[in-house]
Amino acid sequence: MGSLSSCADSCPPGYRKSVNNRVYCCYKCAICSAGEFSNGTDMDKCEQCLEDEWPNVRHTACLKRPLDFLSFQDPFGTLFTSLIVILYVCSVIVLGIFIRYRETPIVKANNRNLSYTILISLMLCFLCSLLFIGNPAKLTCLLQNIIFNLVFVVAVSSILAKTITVLMAFNVTGPGWGVRISSRKISHVFIVLCFIGEFSICIYWMTFYPPYPDRDSVSKPGILILHCNVGSQVIFYLALGYNSFLALLCFLVAYFAKKLPDRFNEAHHITFSMLVFCSVWISFIPAYISTRGRYMTAVQVFAILASSAGLLGFIFFPRCFIIIFRPELNVKQSLYIRR
Repeated sequence: MGSLSSCADSCPPGYRKSVNNRVYCCYKCAICSAGEFSNGTDMDKCEQCLEDEWPNVRHTACLKRPLDFLSFQDPFGTLFTSLIVILYVCSVIVLGIFIRYRETPIVKANNRNLSYTILISLMLCFLCSLLFIGNPAKLTCLLQNIIFNLVFVVAVSSILAKTITVLMAFNVTGPGWGVRISSRKISHVFIVLCFIGEFSICIYWMTFYPPYPDRDSVSKPGILILHCNVGSQVIFYLALGYNSFLALLCFLVAYFAKKLPDRFNEAHHITFSMLVFCSVWISFIPAYISTRGRYMTAVQVFAILASSAGLLGFIFFPRCFIIIFRPELNVKQSLYIRR
Protein backbone atom coordinates (compact mmCIF):
# COMPACT_ATOMS: atom_id res chain seq x y z
CA MET A 1 0.00 0.00 0.00
CA GLY A 2 1.49 3.32 -1.03
CA SER A 3 1.32 6.72 0.66
CA LEU A 4 -1.85 8.81 0.39
CA SER A 5 -1.66 11.66 -2.14
CA SER A 6 -2.79 15.11 -1.06
CA CYS A 7 -4.50 15.81 -4.38
CA ALA A 8 -6.58 12.62 -4.68
CA ASP A 9 -9.18 10.78 -2.68
CA SER A 10 -8.44 7.38 -1.18
CA CYS A 11 -9.11 4.44 -3.54
CA PRO A 12 -11.65 2.05 -1.97
CA PRO A 13 -11.54 -1.79 -2.24
CA GLY A 14 -12.21 -2.94 -5.77
CA TYR A 15 -10.06 -0.15 -7.20
CA ARG A 16 -6.37 0.45 -7.76
CA LYS A 17 -4.25 3.58 -8.06
CA SER A 18 -3.63 4.75 -11.59
CA VAL A 19 -1.05 7.40 -12.49
CA ASN A 20 -2.48 10.81 -13.38
CA ASN A 21 -0.36 12.10 -16.27
CA ARG A 22 -1.62 15.66 -15.89
CA VAL A 23 -0.47 16.20 -12.31
CA TYR A 24 2.84 14.75 -11.14
CA CYS A 25 2.69 12.67 -7.94
CA CYS A 26 -1.11 12.51 -8.10
CA TYR A 27 -3.17 9.47 -9.09
CA LYS A 28 -6.71 8.53 -9.98
CA CYS A 29 -8.68 5.44 -8.99
CA ALA A 30 -9.35 2.75 -11.63
CA ILE A 31 -11.62 -0.22 -11.12
CA CYS A 32 -9.96 -3.63 -11.25
CA SER A 33 -9.98 -5.35 -14.61
CA ALA A 34 -12.02 -8.46 -15.40
CA GLY A 35 -10.85 -11.40 -13.33
CA GLU A 36 -9.07 -9.20 -10.74
CA PHE A 37 -9.94 -7.92 -7.27
CA SER A 38 -8.57 -5.75 -4.45
CA ASN A 39 -9.67 -6.00 -0.82
CA GLY A 40 -7.81 -2.99 0.58
CA THR A 41 -7.66 0.78 0.15
CA ASP A 42 -5.13 2.62 -2.00
CA MET A 43 -3.86 -0.60 -3.59
CA ASP A 44 -1.12 -0.13 -6.17
CA LYS A 45 -2.37 -3.10 -8.22
CA CYS A 46 -5.19 -5.65 -8.22
CA GLU A 47 -4.74 -9.35 -7.63
CA GLN A 48 -5.77 -12.08 -10.05
CA CYS A 49 -8.53 -14.51 -9.06
CA LEU A 50 -7.89 -18.23 -9.32
CA GLU A 51 -8.92 -20.07 -12.49
CA ASP A 52 -12.13 -21.42 -10.98
CA GLU A 53 -13.03 -18.08 -9.37
CA TRP A 54 -14.41 -14.74 -10.57
CA PRO A 55 -14.66 -11.36 -8.78
CA ASN A 56 -17.95 -10.12 -7.41
CA VAL A 57 -19.68 -7.02 -8.76
CA ARG A 58 -17.56 -4.67 -6.63
CA HIS A 59 -14.31 -6.52 -7.39
CA THR A 60 -13.61 -6.78 -3.65
CA ALA A 61 -13.47 -10.60 -3.41
CA CYS A 62 -13.43 -13.72 -5.56
CA LEU A 63 -16.34 -16.15 -5.80
CA LYS A 64 -16.56 -19.65 -7.25
CA ARG A 65 -17.47 -19.57 -10.92
CA PRO A 66 -20.69 -21.29 -12.04
CA LEU A 67 -19.89 -24.53 -13.88
CA ASP A 68 -21.14 -24.92 -17.44
CA PHE A 69 -21.60 -28.45 -18.82
CA LEU A 70 -24.45 -30.53 -20.20
CA SER A 71 -25.87 -32.18 -17.08
CA PHE A 72 -28.76 -34.58 -16.76
CA GLN A 73 -30.67 -31.90 -14.80
CA ASP A 74 -30.22 -29.34 -17.59
CA PRO A 75 -33.31 -28.93 -19.84
CA PHE A 76 -31.26 -30.04 -22.85
CA GLY A 77 -29.83 -32.96 -20.89
CA THR A 78 -33.29 -34.06 -19.77
CA LEU A 79 -34.65 -33.74 -23.31
CA PHE A 80 -31.80 -35.72 -24.83
CA THR A 81 -32.01 -38.41 -22.17
CA SER A 82 -35.72 -38.84 -22.90
CA LEU A 83 -35.06 -39.03 -26.65
CA ILE A 84 -32.29 -41.58 -26.11
CA VAL A 85 -34.63 -43.82 -24.12
CA ILE A 86 -37.45 -43.47 -26.69
CA LEU A 87 -35.19 -44.16 -29.69
CA TYR A 88 -33.52 -47.07 -27.92
CA VAL A 89 -36.91 -48.63 -27.14
CA CYS A 90 -37.99 -48.09 -30.77
CA SER A 91 -34.90 -49.86 -32.07
CA VAL A 92 -35.48 -52.75 -29.65
CA ILE A 93 -39.09 -53.05 -30.88
CA VAL A 94 -37.95 -53.02 -34.52
CA LEU A 95 -35.34 -55.68 -33.78
CA GLY A 96 -38.03 -57.76 -32.05
CA ILE A 97 -40.29 -57.45 -35.09
CA PHE A 98 -37.53 -58.51 -37.45
CA ILE A 99 -36.66 -61.50 -35.27
CA ARG A 100 -40.34 -62.46 -34.85
CA TYR A 101 -40.91 -62.36 -38.62
CA ARG A 102 -37.44 -63.53 -39.64
CA GLU A 103 -38.78 -66.21 -41.96
CA THR A 104 -40.95 -63.83 -43.97
CA PRO A 105 -39.78 -62.80 -47.45
CA ILE A 106 -39.42 -59.08 -46.72
CA VAL A 107 -36.98 -59.78 -43.88
CA LYS A 108 -35.04 -62.49 -45.69
CA ALA A 109 -34.84 -60.55 -48.96
CA ASN A 110 -32.20 -58.04 -47.85
CA ASN A 111 -29.87 -60.14 -45.71
CA ARG A 112 -31.50 -60.31 -42.31
CA ASN A 113 -28.14 -60.78 -40.53
CA LEU A 114 -27.03 -57.37 -41.80
CA SER A 115 -30.35 -55.93 -40.62
CA TYR A 116 -29.70 -57.33 -37.14
CA THR A 117 -26.18 -55.86 -37.17
CA ILE A 118 -27.44 -52.42 -38.18
CA LEU A 119 -30.16 -52.42 -35.52
CA ILE A 120 -27.79 -53.49 -32.75
CA SER A 121 -25.29 -50.84 -33.86
CA LEU A 122 -27.97 -48.15 -33.78
CA MET A 123 -29.02 -49.27 -30.31
CA LEU A 124 -25.43 -48.85 -29.14
CA CYS A 125 -25.23 -45.45 -30.86
CA PHE A 126 -28.22 -44.24 -28.89
CA LEU A 127 -26.75 -45.53 -25.64
CA CYS A 128 -23.27 -44.07 -26.24
CA SER A 129 -24.91 -40.62 -26.47
CA LEU A 130 -25.30 -40.84 -22.69
CA LEU A 131 -21.51 -40.59 -22.39
CA PHE A 132 -21.71 -36.98 -23.59
CA ILE A 133 -24.11 -35.96 -20.81
CA GLY A 134 -22.85 -35.28 -17.29
CA ASN A 135 -19.70 -33.89 -15.68
CA PRO A 136 -16.77 -34.73 -17.98
CA ALA A 137 -14.46 -37.35 -16.48
CA LYS A 138 -11.28 -38.95 -17.74
CA LEU A 139 -12.93 -42.24 -18.69
CA THR A 140 -16.00 -40.76 -20.36
CA CYS A 141 -13.89 -38.28 -22.35
CA LEU A 142 -11.70 -41.14 -23.54
CA LEU A 143 -14.61 -43.33 -24.56
CA GLN A 144 -17.35 -41.06 -25.89
CA ASN A 145 -16.05 -40.19 -29.36
CA ILE A 146 -14.07 -43.39 -29.85
CA ILE A 147 -16.95 -45.73 -29.00
CA PHE A 148 -19.36 -43.69 -31.11
CA ASN A 149 -17.09 -43.76 -34.17
CA LEU A 150 -16.43 -47.50 -33.85
CA VAL A 151 -20.11 -48.36 -33.40
CA PHE A 152 -21.24 -46.00 -36.13
CA VAL A 153 -18.76 -47.35 -38.67
CA VAL A 154 -20.30 -50.80 -38.17
CA ALA A 155 -23.77 -49.38 -38.87
CA VAL A 156 -22.74 -47.39 -41.96
CA SER A 157 -20.54 -50.15 -43.40
CA SER A 158 -23.35 -52.67 -42.85
CA ILE A 159 -25.77 -50.43 -44.75
CA LEU A 160 -23.20 -50.09 -47.53
CA ALA A 161 -22.69 -53.86 -47.57
CA LYS A 162 -26.47 -54.35 -47.71
CA THR A 163 -26.68 -52.05 -50.73
CA ILE A 164 -23.79 -53.78 -52.47
CA THR A 165 -25.48 -57.12 -51.79
CA VAL A 166 -28.58 -55.88 -53.62
CA LEU A 167 -26.51 -54.91 -56.64
CA MET A 168 -24.72 -58.26 -56.61
CA ALA A 169 -28.01 -60.12 -56.39
CA PHE A 170 -29.17 -58.58 -59.66
CA ASN A 171 -25.94 -57.96 -61.57
CA VAL A 172 -23.19 -60.29 -60.35
CA THR A 173 -24.75 -63.68 -59.77
CA GLY A 174 -26.09 -64.06 -63.29
CA PRO A 175 -25.95 -67.23 -65.45
CA GLY A 176 -22.80 -66.07 -67.19
CA TRP A 177 -20.69 -66.54 -64.09
CA GLY A 178 -18.93 -69.86 -63.73
CA VAL A 179 -18.46 -69.43 -60.00
CA ARG A 180 -21.26 -68.04 -57.83
CA ILE A 181 -19.91 -65.30 -55.58
CA SER A 182 -21.03 -65.48 -51.96
CA SER A 183 -22.45 -62.04 -51.24
CA ARG A 184 -22.74 -62.90 -47.55
CA LYS A 185 -19.01 -63.58 -47.17
CA ILE A 186 -18.13 -60.50 -49.17
CA SER A 187 -20.36 -58.31 -47.00
CA HIS A 188 -18.79 -59.67 -43.82
CA VAL A 189 -15.27 -59.08 -45.13
CA PHE A 190 -16.23 -55.59 -46.24
CA ILE A 191 -17.58 -54.68 -42.79
CA VAL A 192 -14.44 -56.02 -41.12
CA LEU A 193 -12.18 -54.01 -43.44
CA CYS A 194 -14.15 -50.81 -42.84
CA PHE A 195 -14.03 -51.42 -39.09
CA ILE A 196 -10.27 -51.99 -39.17
CA GLY A 197 -9.79 -48.62 -40.89
CA GLU A 198 -11.74 -46.74 -38.20
CA PHE A 199 -10.19 -48.85 -35.45
CA SER A 200 -6.69 -47.93 -36.64
CA ILE A 201 -7.57 -44.23 -36.49
CA CYS A 202 -8.97 -44.61 -32.97
CA ILE A 203 -5.93 -46.59 -31.74
CA TYR A 204 -3.62 -43.85 -33.03
CA TRP A 205 -5.93 -41.28 -31.43
CA MET A 206 -5.90 -42.95 -28.01
CA THR A 207 -2.16 -43.59 -28.11
CA PHE A 208 -0.81 -40.19 -29.12
CA TYR A 209 -3.65 -37.66 -28.63
CA PRO A 210 -6.08 -39.14 -26.06
CA PRO A 211 -9.11 -36.98 -25.17
CA TYR A 212 -9.14 -35.61 -21.65
CA PRO A 213 -11.37 -33.45 -19.40
CA ASP A 214 -10.50 -29.77 -19.74
CA ARG A 215 -11.54 -26.37 -18.36
CA ASP A 216 -12.21 -23.25 -20.37
CA SER A 217 -12.14 -20.02 -18.36
CA VAL A 218 -11.77 -17.67 -21.32
CA SER A 219 -14.71 -18.24 -23.69
CA LYS A 220 -17.40 -17.11 -21.23
CA PRO A 221 -16.29 -14.49 -18.65
CA GLY A 222 -17.38 -15.43 -15.16
CA ILE A 223 -18.25 -19.01 -16.13
CA LEU A 224 -16.03 -22.09 -16.01
CA ILE A 225 -16.76 -24.41 -18.92
CA LEU A 226 -16.13 -28.10 -18.31
CA HIS A 227 -15.70 -30.07 -21.50
CA CYS A 228 -13.84 -32.94 -23.08
CA ASN A 229 -10.83 -31.83 -25.08
CA VAL A 230 -10.63 -34.13 -28.12
CA GLY A 231 -6.83 -34.08 -27.97
CA SER A 232 -6.37 -33.48 -31.68
CA GLN A 233 -8.85 -31.68 -33.89
CA VAL A 234 -7.24 -33.26 -36.95
CA ILE A 235 -7.80 -36.82 -35.68
CA PHE A 236 -11.30 -35.91 -34.51
CA TYR A 237 -12.36 -34.72 -37.96
CA LEU A 238 -10.46 -37.57 -39.63
CA ALA A 239 -12.46 -40.16 -37.67
CA LEU A 240 -15.69 -38.31 -38.43
CA GLY A 241 -14.69 -37.86 -42.07
CA TYR A 242 -14.05 -41.58 -42.45
CA ASN A 243 -17.65 -42.35 -41.48
CA SER A 244 -18.90 -39.52 -43.68
CA PHE A 245 -16.96 -40.91 -46.65
CA LEU A 246 -18.57 -44.33 -46.17
CA ALA A 247 -21.98 -42.66 -45.92
CA LEU A 248 -21.37 -40.72 -49.14
CA LEU A 249 -20.23 -43.91 -50.88
CA CYS A 250 -23.33 -45.66 -49.58
CA PHE A 251 -25.51 -42.88 -50.96
CA LEU A 252 -23.93 -43.19 -54.41
CA VAL A 253 -24.30 -46.98 -54.49
CA ALA A 254 -27.90 -46.77 -53.28
CA TYR A 255 -28.66 -44.13 -55.90
CA PHE A 256 -27.54 -46.43 -58.68
CA ALA A 257 -29.45 -49.35 -57.14
CA LYS A 258 -32.73 -47.49 -56.70
CA LYS A 259 -34.01 -48.57 -60.14
CA LEU A 260 -34.08 -52.18 -59.04
CA PRO A 261 -37.46 -53.64 -57.95
CA ASP A 262 -38.70 -51.45 -55.11
CA ARG A 263 -40.10 -54.08 -52.80
CA PHE A 264 -37.13 -56.37 -53.19
CA ASN A 265 -34.41 -53.91 -52.16
CA GLU A 266 -34.08 -51.00 -49.78
CA ALA A 267 -32.14 -48.70 -52.10
CA HIS A 268 -34.77 -45.93 -52.05
CA HIS A 269 -34.90 -45.93 -48.25
CA ILE A 270 -31.13 -46.07 -47.93
CA THR A 271 -30.79 -43.12 -50.33
CA PHE A 272 -33.06 -40.95 -48.18
CA SER A 273 -31.39 -42.08 -44.95
CA MET A 274 -27.96 -41.15 -46.31
CA LEU A 275 -29.29 -37.75 -47.39
CA VAL A 276 -30.41 -37.16 -43.81
CA PHE A 277 -27.09 -38.40 -42.48
CA CYS A 278 -25.00 -36.17 -44.75
CA SER A 279 -27.23 -33.13 -44.11
CA VAL A 280 -26.95 -33.56 -40.35
CA TRP A 281 -23.17 -33.92 -40.23
CA ILE A 282 -22.49 -31.18 -42.80
CA SER A 283 -24.50 -28.73 -40.69
CA PHE A 284 -22.83 -30.13 -37.56
CA ILE A 285 -19.37 -28.77 -38.38
CA PRO A 286 -20.15 -25.00 -38.43
CA ALA A 287 -22.55 -25.36 -35.49
CA TYR A 288 -19.94 -27.26 -33.47
CA ILE A 289 -17.20 -24.74 -34.19
CA SER A 290 -19.33 -21.68 -33.39
CA THR A 291 -20.68 -22.87 -30.00
CA ARG A 292 -19.13 -23.28 -26.57
CA GLY A 293 -20.00 -24.99 -23.31
CA ARG A 294 -23.11 -27.11 -22.96
CA TYR A 295 -24.35 -26.02 -26.37
CA MET A 296 -21.31 -27.51 -28.09
CA THR A 297 -22.02 -30.85 -26.43
CA ALA A 298 -25.72 -30.50 -27.20
CA VAL A 299 -24.93 -30.01 -30.90
CA GLN A 300 -22.85 -33.20 -30.94
CA VAL A 301 -25.51 -35.25 -29.14
CA PHE A 302 -28.20 -33.90 -31.47
CA ALA A 303 -26.14 -34.87 -34.53
CA ILE A 304 -25.68 -38.42 -33.21
CA LEU A 305 -29.36 -38.87 -32.38
CA ALA A 306 -30.66 -37.23 -35.56
CA SER A 307 -28.42 -39.22 -37.91
CA SER A 308 -29.06 -42.51 -36.08
CA ALA A 309 -32.81 -41.86 -35.95
CA GLY A 310 -32.74 -41.10 -39.68
CA LEU A 311 -31.19 -44.47 -40.42
CA LEU A 312 -33.67 -46.25 -38.15
CA GLY A 313 -36.69 -44.43 -39.52
CA PHE A 314 -36.03 -44.46 -43.26
CA ILE A 315 -34.59 -47.99 -43.52
CA PHE A 316 -36.64 -50.02 -41.05
CA PHE A 317 -39.97 -48.29 -40.39
CA PRO A 318 -41.32 -48.86 -43.94
CA ARG A 319 -40.50 -52.57 -43.58
CA CYS A 320 -42.19 -52.72 -40.19
CA PHE A 321 -45.26 -50.99 -41.64
CA ILE A 322 -45.61 -53.67 -44.32
CA ILE A 323 -44.98 -56.50 -41.84
CA ILE A 324 -47.56 -55.28 -39.32
CA PHE A 325 -50.19 -53.41 -41.34
CA ARG A 326 -49.82 -54.81 -44.90
CA PRO A 327 -49.06 -58.52 -44.44
CA GLU A 328 -50.56 -59.30 -47.86
CA LEU A 329 -47.48 -57.62 -49.39
CA ASN A 330 -45.11 -59.73 -47.31
CA VAL A 331 -45.25 -62.70 -49.67
CA LYS A 332 -42.73 -63.90 -52.21
CA GLN A 333 -44.93 -63.09 -55.22
CA SER A 334 -45.18 -59.40 -54.30
CA LEU A 335 -41.42 -59.02 -53.88
CA TYR A 336 -40.65 -59.74 -57.51
CA ILE A 337 -41.72 -56.92 -59.75
CA ARG A 338 -41.05 -56.90 -63.45
CA ARG A 339 -37.83 -55.03 -64.10
